[in-house]
Amino acid sequence: MDSVEVSLLTCGPRPNVYSLYGHTAIRYQDKSNGTDLAVNYGMFSFGKPFFVLRFVFGLTDYEMGIEYFSDFVANYANTGCGIRQQKLNLTASEKAAIAAAIDENYKPENRVYRYNYFYDNCTTRARNIILSHIHGTVEYHNKESRGEISFREMIHQYNATHRWARFGNDLLLGVKADLPTTHDQQQFLPENLSTDFSRATINNADGSRKLVTEESWVLPHTRDVGSDSFPLSPTACLGIFAIVVLLVTVLERVKQANYWLADAVVMTADGLCGLILLAMVFSQHPTVSLNFQILLLNPLSFFLLVPTVKAMRKRRANLWLKLWTACIVIFLFCGIFQSYAEGMYFVALSLLIRNISKILQFKK
Repeated sequence: MDSVEVSLLTCGPRPNVYSLYGHTAIRYQDKSNGTDLAVNYGMFSFGKPFFVLRFVFGLTDYEMGIEYFSDFVANYANTGCGIRQQKLNLTASEKAAIAAAIDENYKPENRVYRYNYFYDNCTTRARNIILSHIHGTVEYHNKESRGEISFREMIHQYNATHRWARFGNDLLLGVKADLPTTHDQQQFLPENLSTDFSRATINNADGSRKLVTEESWVLPHTRDVGSDSFPLSPTACLGIFAIVVLLVTVLERVKQANYWLADAVVMTADGLCGLILLAMVFSQHPTVSLNFQILLLNPLSFFLLVPTVKAMRKRRANLWLKLWTACIVIFLFCGIFQSYAEGMYFVALSLLIRNISKILQFKK
């Protein structure tokens, strides 16, 4: 095994939604026979039936793939995201154990796994196969560098210029995504794992040694991920929505009119969005099941649309209109515990004002 080198490969972020956060792979190189492979736990296909639906419900299967290292690099050559290599300081027995584990993982019955973005992804799989075959304890010397950061805060560092992707993430992620994470949990991000490896040591009865002996760029980082092509941010779009709702409300009060059709449109849109959040309750992603945004984007608005609109046409505020108003108030209060998608407070305040206005108007 003296001619064998095992390295951690860290690929930078790319503009696609599924690659905004980077990627991790393992390089296995045997210089004695010219073997040079990339072990990749991030293989998937958009062509599989119901891929998006399965991804949303946490039922996506990813696959371990092995390819020539030159082919792996070629896939990233024109992206400008860069590939950083960290050669690992392993003993002969550790390298042999990792090679055997890779062979075992690559068997057809073992190579497919149930993907989970935060807890079981291409980065955590690569980390686990390395660390579980090291003889000793790996100690990280930067445990305090990131602090008790949440999953949401970590991914915000990568999608700051892709605000619609961030909006979609924040809309689906619930309150559990705002809880503090452990140092090991933070390694779901490729860059975090790479940083931790560079400052880690292996400690055992024989002493202590650095985990990484050498770092280099296989491909240089030459390009950032860019930004959204759509000119308006989610805050701007939802702000415009809020302004329209408030203008309709003011005009309605001035003219003593009853624009129930506008309420029907709003309730339909609100209820349909609420159905998406309701579906998340049944997802296997553990961070989406408890989401206070369902109080605002409420699926009951869709199911109770007809009786509510009928009551509005008769200038009556039925029970659901009052309950929905109470739900919006609770939603605003729960913002203490959960970070909402940008612009949601504009929507909540405009709908709260409109609902209260309708209730008071019908009471008169």
